[in-house]
Amino acid sequence: MVLILFRNVSLCNGDATKDQVGSSARERIGLGQRQTRVGRSATWGADENADVPAGGVTLRGGTLVRDSGLPDAIVPSSQQLPIDQLPDDVLLYLMASRYCETDKLTDVAWSLFGNTIPGWERVAAISSFVHNHVTFGYQHAHHMKSAHDVYEQGAGVCRDFAHLALTFCRCMGIPARYCTGYMGDIGIPYDPNPMDFSGWFEVYLSGQWLTGDARHNKPRIGRILMGTGRDAADVALTTSFGRMDLVKFLVISDEVVAA
Repeated sequence: MVLILFRNVSLCNGDATKDQVGSSARERIGLGQRQTRVGRSATWGADENADVPAGGVTLRGGTLVRDSGLPDAIVPSSQQLPIDQLPDDVLLYLMASRYCETDKLTDVAWSLFGNTIPGWERVAAISSFVHNHVTFGYQHAHHMKSAHDVYEQGAGVCRDFAHLALTFCRCMGIPARYCTGYMGDIGIPYDPNPMDFSGWFEVYLSGQWLTGDARHNKPRIGRILMGTGRDAADVALTTSFGRMDLVKFLVISDEVVAA
């Protein structure tokens, strides 16, 4: 089993406690995220032939993160770069991927956003459209749902909002990548329904990655990035090799108020 439960390496700057995962296991860095491998020859202090046992596995963890306390940046002056000026490692985020079918949505994207100003204004228009077009609800979640499905059905969860928004961005020539992480109700009224695990997206404008969030469509405080990828397939919390059923899933991210 491969897990992505830790903070992204970009947040590990020594100013917070070390991440703790209950099933202490070997860790490696991959694709910009810290991945934990649990299984044969992977667990510290265990028999070299040990596998994840049959019958049930509980994974639990916690960490304390020092955040700036600032909301997501709003940068209206950020510009969309011509494709021939993009770095080589950014071109990947213009292409179709498992859940983001640019070929199916390019005509739709240009019909909706072709008259918007390239850059921040275009990204804001895309985020607002997706926010208003898609209805949030856990009952709409499905692991096979793609960006095109979300557009057609008009319903989904946070990852579906992100998939549709970043696919529209790619269709319009804006590099966009999927983000997964923790986000509590900080700086907003408490909401007991959605848990504190979230998916959003980032766009590459004026030479930097900027946060976009079509699900909430407003700046938020306290995002804890875990991983980035082409879409959710690259940053799944758990990837198991064999049949496994998720029985319970709970994420809590609370603000620690200084005494």
